[in-house]
Amino acid sequence: MTDHQSKLDGRVAIVTGAGSSGPGVGTGKAISVLFAREGAKVLLVDKFEDRANETLRLIQSEGGTASVFGADLAEESSCQRIVDAAVARYGGVDILINNAAISNPRSILDTTSEMYHQIIAVNLTAPFMLSKAAIPVMIERGGGAIVHISSITAIRGQGGRGHTAYATSKAGLSGLMVDLADSFGKNGIRVNCILPGIIDTPMRTATIIQGGHDPKKLNLVSKVPLGIEGDAWDVARAALFLAGPDGRYLSGVLLPVDGGTTSTSH
Repeated sequence: MTDHQSKLDGRVAIVTGAGSSGPGVGTGKAISVLFAREGAKVLLVDKFEDRANETLRLIQSEGGTASVFGADLAEESSCQRIVDAAVARYGGVDILINNAAISNPRSILDTTSEMYHQIIAVNLTAPFMLSKAAIPVMIERGGGAIVHISSITAIRGQGGRGHTAYATSKAGLSGLMVDLADSFGKNGIRVNCILPGIIDTPMRTATIIQGGHDPKKLNLVSKVPLGIEGDAWDVARAALFLAGPDGRYLSGVLLPVDGGTTSTSH
């Protein structure tokens, strides 16, 4: 790939949840690989370093630049360390992708306080704290882009399948996005949300099984107007669009990547 084709040449990106949680390609892995292909230096953040190392090996095999940073996002103090590591290794931060998330598919009646606080800590508090740590660095560099990986569960019911704490955490990202986009646009910082729909990822498969369902028998694609299932690369391409130069005039946007699911009434 020649320089003029590289959309993120010279940019430094942090991607949380950069390793896949099982066989296949998760959104964090796809985003990291695609960003590296486009010239970014990527800090691969994951609680499980072995997972991030798989992503690293793929990036390095293609000649890209990346490194792994192991961190438990449930610990607020890890967020500043992540940003400090990006600055120390690559000189700054231009892009923050808040992708890491955990899920526990239960209704509110079956959700304990401990479950709720754990999900909020990783899915919402960590993006809050990472943004807080990254924004001053982005301001020094003349701007940047933050992309939260939310979910259509933030704006749409799941057919009676309880997902209360997860949906609450993802909806919170919308409020965080709106405030940051409004507050720091003057500093050249753009903030957007991607809302994935029916996406074939290891995490989605694990969540379906955890909820007591058989992924092969749960015909989710029937609810998608396009009649097809998305994959992690669909989310990655949307993230590249929002974080890169093609999205230069987009901020405060909720972008569903869902095959039209949110356009339906069922």
